[in-house]
Amino acid sequence: MTDHRTDIGFSALNQVESYWEALRGTRMMPKRSEIDPRGIESALEYTFILERIAPGMARLRIAGSHLSDLMGMEVRGMPLTSFITPTGRRQISDTLEEVFQRPAVCEVRMSAESGSGKPHMDARMLLLPLKSDLGDVSRVLGCFVAHGDVGRSPRRFDVVGAKIRPIVAPATLPQPTLEEPLEVMTKVQGSADTSMPMDRSKDIKEVPYLRLIKTDD
Repeated sequence: MTDHRTDIGFSALNQVESYWEALRGTRMMPKRSEIDPRGIESALEYTFILERIAPGMARLRIAGSHLSDLMGMEVRGMPLTSFITPTGRRQISDTLEEVFQRPAVCEVRMSAESGSGKPHMDARMLLLPLKSDLGDVSRVLGCFVAHGDVGRSPRRFDVVGAKIRPIVAPATLPQPTLEEPLEVMTKVQGSADTSMPMDRSKDIKEVPYLRLIKTDD
């Protein structure tokens, strides 16, 4: 999803996504409580946190100054669809459900509606799922960058396209290869006995079992 972001001025999206990837490590996603503004300090004005309040609906809990500039007002508490024209709101709602339910990472390409005192603007929005403290996927770390003169606010955007990438947890253990010693392979596979050969049928018969011996002593 990082194609051409830096060249056309959307590097803040790269910073936020890289921070999210570093936080999640080998997990599907990080928790909301792990987000530290200092980790994305240079992109804070474009960053926001969403809370899912109903299917296809999410409101802004935290929002950077860039989002308030686009709307010409404080945007905390507003639904994300406030930034979208009526014709694109259904698509944004469906996209939010993909992010929460699948879960998935999504990047939306947008273009501002034009008019008197409202020059053309290109925008991109990145949506990255987070877990709440309760463990459910009901938060989103987002980044919204619009280029061009804001002009007369509020500015709303048409949806041009969206890229959705399902999340896959990174592998936690390396896969064994034929060149690795048997001891290494069995440890990687989680075996408790690293010395037992792969074909155990013969050796098991030759191993004496423990027997209980009763005596009169």
